[in-house]
Amino acid sequence: MPTMLFRLCFAFALFIAAGAEVRAEDTVKVGLIMTYTGQFTDAAAQMDNGIKLYMKQHGDTVAGKKIEIIRKDDAGLPDNAKRIAQDLIVNDHADILAGFVITPEAMTVADLSAQAKKLMVVMNAATSIITTKSPYIVRTSVTLPQDCEPLGTWAAKNGVKKVFTMVSDYGPGHDAETAFTTAFKAAGGEVIGSIQMPIANPDFSAFVQRAKDSGADGIFVFIPGGSQPGALGKALVERGMDPSKIKLLGHGELADETAVKAMGPTAVGIITSMYYDYNDDRPLNRDFVAAYNAEFKRNPDLFAVGGYDGMHLIYEALKKTGGKADGDSLVAAAKGMAWDSPRGPMSIDPATRDVIETVYIRRAEQVNGQIRNVVIAKFDNVKDPVKERMKQDAK
Repeated sequence: MPTMLFRLCFAFALFIAAGAEVRAEDTVKVGLIMTYTGQFTDAAAQMDNGIKLYMKQHGDTVAGKKIEIIRKDDAGLPDNAKRIAQDLIVNDHADILAGFVITPEAMTVADLSAQAKKLMVVMNAATSIITTKSPYIVRTSVTLPQDCEPLGTWAAKNGVKKVFTMVSDYGPGHDAETAFTTAFKAAGGEVIGSIQMPIANPDFSAFVQRAKDSGADGIFVFIPGGSQPGALGKALVERGMDPSKIKLLGHGELADETAVKAMGPTAVGIITSMYYDYNDDRPLNRDFVAAYNAEFKRNPDLFAVGGYDGMHLIYEALKKTGGKADGDSLVAAAKGMAWDSPRGPMSIDPATRDVIETVYIRRAEQVNGQIRNVVIAKFDNVKDPVKERMKQDAK
């Protein structure tokens, strides 16, 4: 009943706003809903840096329209995200909603996007189901099954027989675990245990010890980016985890820059799957990394490239529509869009509005005195396998 009442009130507010709206027709407003404070502050900063860099390189005007960015902090709280989105739509007259570092933000705003018919660009939140919650959502990051199913298949075919899984207890963690274990078991592997960890977890020591004591020859890990990879890296070192004896497998966060710094040489041997790494030697990525470092004095990461590509999608969609910023026009323009990103070739699946991209399997190795993720296998043109199975089941 409260949900129905909220929808009726929001619909009425939209009606009033539509009648009262007076704004310059030459401006397109993009409302960013981000975790500028709280546990995922750095993730939001990196994503926003990607947005800023794209706009610096391409200007703040596209198709004759000036792009106005409205930044809002939800502190990672879903209720805040919903209230902010309503305010952006009704009072700020935002044309586009964007950002969304974590899944709970995106899930709670999706319904408002559908009601208001606003393009919603998800630049990171990676639970597969998100794009099914509104026909106006387009994603420029990844789904966890896209990255984790290939890793499960690779692990089973490369000597890992028994795994223990440890994942954060929320949508992306569940997606990652299901995807990895489904593919791992299908390729002949065995899952001998699992544990789900609180999403806001400062100390991983007990969880790492339980995984170490399980007798598995491989441990699969998923934690969100931000502050946690470094904390996990510290726990792995303290508990004596040795990737040369027990294969450590996970999504890219397990071996991101902060985790590797926390682990030092003991990080060597960690295997991860990921769609972006700042060490990628493609010319476009080298230019991107150089520009990013010049502007922000640090390396870009998955959040940065998600923001950068999200702005690319918005700019190119506006070019296709001749500046029309209504949701139907922009979503139609985004479907099937393809471009060369710092991460490599990517496109938007017209059927699901999710990204199609290359997934890399990497091993952390010593390279010229530094620990880097070195690509050892890759899977091209990967779609979200969950939605692919849904399409097959519907036939």
